Amino acid sequence: MCLAIPARIESIGDNRLAVTDVLGVKRQVALDLVPQAKVGDFLLVHAGYGIEVISEQLAQETLDLIREIPELVGTEA
Repeated sequence: MCLAIPARIESIGDNRLAVTDVLGVKRQVALDLVPQAKVGDFLLVHAGYGIEVISEQLAQETLDLIREIPELVGTEA
């Protein structure tokens, strides 16, 4: 089974690598598959690639579900 996680784009470099935020964790994500993505957008991220731009509402709903699984976010989240 594959899992894609919502992330918000904080910045985009010249090489189309974005710095994203996932529950406070910063990660670099390739935007090759979502050329329309821009700073502030939410993405589904899988294996280091943004695979779809999604709405903030869908991102928040998904993150809320993830927060309910302590093993995924640690007991402090």
